[in-house]
Amino acid sequence: MARALYSLILVLATPLILLRLLWRARRQPDYLKHLGERWGYYGPRGDGPIIWVHAVSVGETRAAQPLIAALREAWPDHRILLTGMTPTGRETAQAVYGNDVTCAYLPYDQTVAVDRFFRHFSPVLGVLMETEIWPNLLAAAQRRRVPVVLANARLSVRSARGYGRLPALAHPAFAALSAVAAQTPADAGRIEALGAARVSVCGNIKFDVVPAAEKMALGAQWRTAIGQRPVWLAASTREGEDALILQAWQRVGVADALLVLVPRHPQRFAEVAEMLRAAGLDFRRRSDGLPNPKTGVWLGDSMGEMAAYYALADLAFVGGSLLPLGGQNLIEAAACGCPVLVGPHTFNFLKATEDAIAAGAALRVEDAAALGDCVRQLLSDAPRLAAMREATHAFAGAHRGATSRTVALIRSVLNGGA
Repeated sequence: MARALYSLILVLATPLILLRLLWRARRQPDYLKHLGERWGYYGPRGDGPIIWVHAVSVGETRAAQPLIAALREAWPDHRILLTGMTPTGRETAQAVYGNDVTCAYLPYDQTVAVDRFFRHFSPVLGVLMETEIWPNLLAAAQRRRVPVVLANARLSVRSARGYGRLPALAHPAFAALSAVAAQTPADAGRIEALGAARVSVCGNIKFDVVPAAEKMALGAQWRTAIGQRPVWLAASTREGEDALILQAWQRVGVADALLVLVPRHPQRFAEVAEMLRAAGLDFRRRSDGLPNPKTGVWLGDSMGEMAAYYALADLAFVGGSLLPLGGQNLIEAAACGCPVLVGPHTFNFLKATEDAIAAGAALRVEDAAALGDCVRQLLSDAPRLAAMREATHAFAGAHRGATSRTVALIRSVLNGGA
């Protein structure tokens, strides 16, 4: 009954879904492309068996890189179908994987739409990245005997509490999973409590993502062009944080320092540029070229270059953490050897953040004022910054190996192992 009511609500919400797409298309017109896919209508399928991987947006799409590479190596006669939900995720998938994968939108979780999806693609296996639990999708997979693995799975206390409020809907969905590869024991415990039957702790696949050599080289080129100026990167900032970053920047006061400000969402690039203009700051956009010696803020209005920004920076703040948004992933910064600062709100990546702080690769600050003071202290203390940089390399290296453990779990599922 719970799923039937849920399904009815989704059908009745179709006009609201369309209005939401139109609203979002004001900033990102690509939301109006491939509309049919969102209800399960697709183009030609192609030949051969399919392994389906779902990565909801940009972060999960990039995190899936080592797993997709391992799946292609383990099952070379299978094609990879990579689904997502956002235009930026799809654009990222096409940029990262090219023609090596088939990209499509996963349909909304309406019964008829997900049935069309399975009829069209007939995947032999589904892999959902991180925390993508859709009741109708998982019920349809179970009916069609398509095993589904939740990979790189994480579940915060807050999210677990939310699922727990709807046990009649959540428990059957978690129970329909063939296996779960959890990031941490805490994640595993919360997922098991919600009904998943086969949960293994495999670690975080994001530690296995190797920064692209060409992006690291690009960052090195920027560093050469910019010279010895101290560089602070504010990475993946979220709405409401940029003003706080500028408050912190006013407290830094390090001679000749450069702030590189990279909003997480591309639809906010113009908005942040206007904020910098209104503040009277001497800034330049990445799309307009490199900063000159007078530039105080370089606005990173580009996609797919985060590794280059980390390679350029002496120190990075990872966004989403000054406000109660849960934080963004700091693992890419560590993999690039960039010391990290985070705010008080990191519940989305709590274990990785706490481990990085314990390893000396990261520091936590409580607010914008403390952030500015910490940036000033670190940019003025070369030995301490160098020690943090060494710690980031050690931290990243110590946590690798989740991909091979996840593939072993997937292999056992396909072989019918217990």
